[in-house]
Amino acid sequence: MTGAPASGGLVDCVVLEDFAAASRILADQGVFDAAGHVTMRHPGNPGRFLMSRSLAPALIAAADIMEFDLDCVPCDPRGRNPFLERYLHGEIFKARPDVMAIAHSHSAAVIPFGLVSTPMRAMYHNAAFLAAGVPVFNIRDKFGTTDIVVSTPEKGAALAQVLADKPVALLRAHGVVVVGPSLRAAVFRAVFTEINARVQLQATILGGPIAALDADEGRLADAVNLATDTRSWELWKRRVTR
Repeated sequence: MTGAPASGGLVDCVVLEDFAAASRILADQGVFDAAGHVTMRHPGNPGRFLMSRSLAPALIAAADIMEFDLDCVPCDPRGRNPFLERYLHGEIFKARPDVMAIAHSHSAAVIPFGLVSTPMRAMYHNAAFLAAGVPVFNIRDKFGTTDIVVSTPEKGAALAQVLADKPVALLRAHGVVVVGPSLRAAVFRAVFTEINARVQLQATILGGPIAALDADEGRLADAVNLATDTRSWELWKRRVTR
């Protein structure tokens, strides 16, 4: 491809296998269906990121992974079709140098919280990261009537602005974006955002005040989760690599 950006360098095959497994894990855990995508920052060049070609998450293997610059231009497309919503990822990577991985899903349990005034809150320690607050990106606010898809750099930048420094943002009538300081952390958070949504609904049905985690509890519990996420990762990865 003429004018294609230079690659950030070779990526170890073990890293690629883990990255491909992340999509299959999120499909196996019910976070992804035929849609959804994960990205990770290139381990050797923060100005590049990795993303699968456009494919159902449960089918992704290491050979499907493509490399992009932060403007979402593929380094070596080889005829492969990229995801339309790659701009969602590229603009977050631009705005958040602390983010190493991103997951975007259409999690059914999460979507209602982007449609109502009730905020998503951290119901328990595994979802402690939600105690930092969960903003809602309403694409209609800036772009009017659209197809809801984050398909341009401008829409991706607007989403990144709403996400700000938070680990999770909801997309009205669309889904959720989850970020993390590592691939494993982003997967962990994506799984427990989905579970937390179900727990919050159950707690709401029971009635009365909800004793959710406050910001300080969330910060302390999230630090523990980030230090111990290997246990969940190893279990989930084994399920999808048998």
